[in-house]
Amino acid sequence: MIGERLGELAALGTACLWTGSYIFFTYAVRRIGADVLNRLRLLIALVCLIVVHWAVVGTPVPTDAPADAWLWLMLSGVVGFAISDAFLFRALYHLGPHRTSLVTSMIPISSALLAWVFFGERLMGLQWLAGSVAVCGIILVVSARRTDRNAVASRRTGLGVLFAVGTVMTQSARYLLSVQGMNTGVPVLSTNVIQILAATVAAWAVAIPVRQTGATLRALGDVRAAVSTTAGAVVGPFLGVTLSLVALSAAPIGVASTLMAMVPILLLPFSRLLFGERITVRTAVGTALAVGGVAGLLLS
Repeated sequence: MIGERLGELAALGTACLWTGSYIFFTYAVRRIGADVLNRLRLLIALVCLIVVHWAVVGTPVPTDAPADAWLWLMLSGVVGFAISDAFLFRALYHLGPHRTSLVTSMIPISSALLAWVFFGERLMGLQWLAGSVAVCGIILVVSARRTDRNAVASRRTGLGVLFAVGTVMTQSARYLLSVQGMNTGVPVLSTNVIQILAATVAAWAVAIPVRQTGATLRALGDVRAAVSTTAGAVVGPFLGVTLSLVALSAAPIGVASTLMAMVPILLLPFSRLLFGERITVRTAVGTALAVGGVAGLLLS
């Protein structure tokens, strides 16, 4: 049974890990800023992956991976981590977290549509219905978490929406590019090494011309930020992304990405415990819809 549902279980595990990374990164970004955080978390994740890959495979990077796999996975890493995170952080700046999450909860639908166009991967009618219910639940929950309706000036809303849509499209593209690269036979761990390596090189390459490398490294002197960044990097780009690749390799893209989009739901109890946010009837209804949608995906 577990083997039959490995992809779905891996996707749910990914959502749990990304929930932890969201909490750690939220704390860190308030202390050191988005761009510095992005560069440091990628560097830390890359070091962890290289050490593990060296121990398991015998080489720091997958030197035996075919050239076409390197191409697809490097593209996936740059698009899905360096570029997508740049869009995400700017969307958060212009829109705030709840409206950004509202837009990015459309990633499963975007991924399924792209998989249909490029891979001919079709979901059954019940799966489409269940995925739609799950996404509606996510939207209902996230939209109920707004605490300051005037936080973002109206003149910046359109730009923020564009950045959020950019996040949706680049994350969906990462899923497809990852699958294309893994279809060449590259193991999951090696896949993640290539992706994070490419993203790290891209992120730091951008920092060099603007002379931000020194400032980025000095941010490690903030012990609390360094601990939070390290913890977030381990459970996010390291463990979370590795498990997400397992999900993408063992389950349809639409199903896996829908389950991985459950992070806003999983964040609710932590928001209550850590930040004192109220859980309303609207929130409860949205949670029930999301859980029902996930159950439908698992049982269909």
